[in-house]
Amino acid sequence: MPAVGSATARTSHLYERVKRVIPPAEWGVLANDVEAIQHLKIERNAVILAHNYQTPEIYHCVADIVGDSLTLAREAATTDADVIVLAGVYFMAETAKLLNPQKTVLMPDPEAGCSLADSITPADVRQLRRLHPGLPVIAYVNTSAAVKAEVDVCCTSGNAARVVKSFGLPKVIMLPDQYLAQNVAAETGVEILSWAGQCEVHERFTASDIAELREAHPGITVLVHPECPPEVVRAADFAGSTGAMADYVGVNRPSSVVLLTECSMSDNISVQYPDLEFVRPCNLCPHMKKITVANIRQALEENRHVVEIDPETAARARVSVERMLAL
Repeated sequence: MPAVGSATARTSHLYERVKRVIPPAEWGVLANDVEAIQHLKIERNAVILAHNYQTPEIYHCVADIVGDSLTLAREAATTDADVIVLAGVYFMAETAKLLNPQKTVLMPDPEAGCSLADSITPADVRQLRRLHPGLPVIAYVNTSAAVKAEVDVCCTSGNAARVVKSFGLPKVIMLPDQYLAQNVAAETGVEILSWAGQCEVHERFTASDIAELREAHPGITVLVHPECPPEVVRAADFAGSTGAMADYVGVNRPSSVVLLTECSMSDNISVQYPDLEFVRPCNLCPHMKKITVANIRQALEENRHVVEIDPETAARARVSVERMLAL
């Protein structure tokens, strides 16, 4: 039993949420930071936005708003907090800053990047425009603010098809995720010129992985992210954003389910649905795992890693994000 008056005891109500996925000994290490964050949020009028790929102690015990990239972008646009802490990767923090230019946005670890965002530069976008004049350019939110400043509109995996169809054209450019582009093209019938980027987590899943899962777990429901290769999407029962996958589980309640995406997603959803069986093949995102309760606490205590964007770049990038949200 935790000592009376200890942080472990004082945060026991929070541990109740995650006790199925975090051992007691581990909670003893996490409790001090979790408790400190709760106080710091009040002191600084801060809000923590956490992506679905964050670990359970962040997602369930310190975050105020959780969800996929689209949800976080929407909520970042409406928060009345003075300080936003982005528990995710750097492009998400930039997006929060674009939508809240007067607020302080903190990134617990600025080295938490993204293979997709790193795969393309503003110069690449300008070259694509020269090669394909007149075609609209759609950027996945998994891009830097500097890239967003060069495009017409942004999209997330949750609204990519809607954004593509909104142009009413037979051909568009979408970057940088080649697999998302291919999957959206198949869904919409629009010809999409893509870039050779891919997510280092989702590209590792294969159709043979799904075949093996079905053989080992008869009747299992397979959910995949549209950043997976097209043959993986075709072999699955459902493909959608992390938010859409969470909704699918909640609505359909499959007795046995596997989510082919980042590891922590299954942990977080299984907390909400303890009666369901979650099979967990694991591909970790090394960038998401750079965010911890320890560095969230440090960011709030020391105002560390304030996100700043060049004003001219921000003004142009903001337009592409706001166009997405308007859809």
